[in-house]
Amino acid sequence: MRLQEKVCIITGSGGGMGKVAAEMFAKEGAKVAIFERNEMSGSGTAEAIRQAGGDAAFFQCDVTDEQSVKDAVAKTVETYGKIDVLYNNAGIMIAEDHSVIDTPEHAWDMVMNVNVKGIYFMCKYVIPEMQKHKSGSIINIASFVAFVGCSVPQDAYTASKGAVNSLTKSLAIQFRPEGIRTNAICPGPIETPLLMEWLVKDEEAKKVRLSRQPAGRFGKPEDIVYAAMYLSSDESEWTNGALLNVDGGITSNYF
Repeated sequence: MRLQEKVCIITGSGGGMGKVAAEMFAKEGAKVAIFERNEMSGSGTAEAIRQAGGDAAFFQCDVTDEQSVKDAVAKTVETYGKIDVLYNNAGIMIAEDHSVIDTPEHAWDMVMNVNVKGIYFMCKYVIPEMQKHKSGSIINIASFVAFVGCSVPQDAYTASKGAVNSLTKSLAIQFRPEGIRTNAICPGPIETPLLMEWLVKDEEAKKVRLSRQPAGRFGKPEDIVYAAMYLSSDESEWTNGALLNVDGGITSNYF
């Protein structure tokens, strides 16, 4: 098993891509710390993993609340003794996010709080635990939109993911001498409930979005989790500061 005995925190793992990640990591032998704000979905993910024979524990956590993060990290260490992997999956994309000229301030702040401040808080409390063992892998989920513009903008989301990439580079340089690697995965459009229920509500909208995708399909959560699994494993010991475009080729499409 590729992740045998590794203690992995996965934020936002009550549903969507985070839930898939938690289940796949557990199958590879990881001890999974489910960090989720919603108690029902978070505990449900942990219970499903345990029923399947895996090792998982739920820790209620709001990544935008520093005390909540601090407490959840402390409980993880109390339960498992260490932290090997921090998988910063939690993120939001909201309907009010448009161009800078018409995005409400509260919407901008909400996106930045979850997508950027949430990673800051998680790293703030997890990195010192990794420093104790001189080892660790941090995986930040960014997005392909950090590299390209769009005529139908989501400027808060785009700016937040650009910030994630920049922070990834900074952490990679700061902490690699202490055995801690930091990388980002930049997914293309992924078939999650968030995307399917909002951005591609009708077939015409779906066709427009797929017309730019060389792969001819949206990504599956598994496509991203396989990359995260590599970054969590010892196989990626030489991978640090990477921004991995796992996007089906969409950012390479000139026309």
